[in-house]
Amino acid sequence: MATPPTLLILGTRGIPAAHGGFETFAEKLALFLVERGWRVGVYCQDEVTTVTQRFRSEMWRGIELIRTQVASEGPRATLEFDWHCVRDAARREAVSLVLGYNGAVFLPWLRLSGRKILTNMDGIEWRRPKWSFPVRAWFWVNEWIAAWTSNRLVADHPIIADHLATRRPRAATAMIPYGGVPILSAPVAPLAKLGLESGRYLVSIARIEPDNSILTLVEAFSRKPRGMKLVVLGTLSDEIDYHRRIMAAAGPEVLTPGAIYDANIVQALRFHARAYMHGHTVGGTNPSLVEALWAGNPVIAHDNPYNRWTAGDAGLFFSDEASCSEAIDRLIADDDLAGRLKAAALARARESFEWDAVLEHYEREALALMNRGAEPELTAVKLADKGCG
Repeated sequence: MATPPTLLILGTRGIPAAHGGFETFAEKLALFLVERGWRVGVYCQDEVTTVTQRFRSEMWRGIELIRTQVASEGPRATLEFDWHCVRDAARREAVSLVLGYNGAVFLPWLRLSGRKILTNMDGIEWRRPKWSFPVRAWFWVNEWIAAWTSNRLVADHPIIADHLATRRPRAATAMIPYGGVPILSAPVAPLAKLGLESGRYLVSIARIEPDNSILTLVEAFSRKPRGMKLVVLGTLSDEIDYHRRIMAAAGPEVLTPGAIYDANIVQALRFHARAYMHGHTVGGTNPSLVEALWAGNPVIAHDNPYNRWTAGDAGLFFSDEASCSEAIDRLIADDDLAGRLKAAALARARESFEWDAVLEHYEREALALMNRGAEPELTAVKLADKGCG
């Protein structure tokens, strides 16, 4: 009987998903592959005061959860976790899918152990102005290490693929975006608890930081009465200057309920929104924007190549507070425009961001590494608008 193909997923805090986009993706890919006869292991980080058992495996829905204890906190815990995951993966006969390159300094050990590595290179983290110079330097070095240690790279956006082509030959990179699922309906009860009405608010769902232009969104919306509300999801703290500026700028129609992790409530907020506001200035195919498209949300987004490619015809784009305010004016006043953008959002989502197409592409990449026993055939990946190739 043939040995089933095996994949290990490194670089997330673990599943079931509870932390972010990579965790959600890892869960979906693992479940998808298990249904197709794969053996899949996902490393899960357990922070403890004292390490009593470094590795412990348990099964969840056919997936091996490799629970890895680390007795540290913060960035040090993440690096310690990454190192122990690499050490363990080096002892296993499997393709390693690494999500992100923040701990790529350890990947040479995995490669020298004869393991095949497929790395999703995420965004260009070292370009983010929020990081100090030493942190940006760390990310820059790790990006290079991941680019040259991995057998194969994945970019989730054509702009990221263009960037990686400055590190490795373009043919070494597959362009595979993030995926999503249609939101066909959602209850209105969660809206009532927040004092909202269906179609009578705009929503922003993002980390509250300068890279995501949250202050610009709030200032633009608060310029004048809108007859609607702006809901800003995310944690705000009086101890952070940027957060204090946002709270000071927020007019009476801005609602800040904090971070909401209940998926049903978030889904309802997306589905019933007049529009989704997306201020991200850097990154690749942002999961929150993809989810907004699947909810049929018209999009008001920061004007940059990342957002323009992802949102396509579903977006109105802004570059500053004034142009953001103008986009809000247009979308609130024009029902026909809102309807056209809604239809464009769903069309764009179906065109490029279906999970099955995304997950099948990852499976093909992993099989290519496994079956050839060497580098997969370097066939240039066409960065077409359909994205999944």
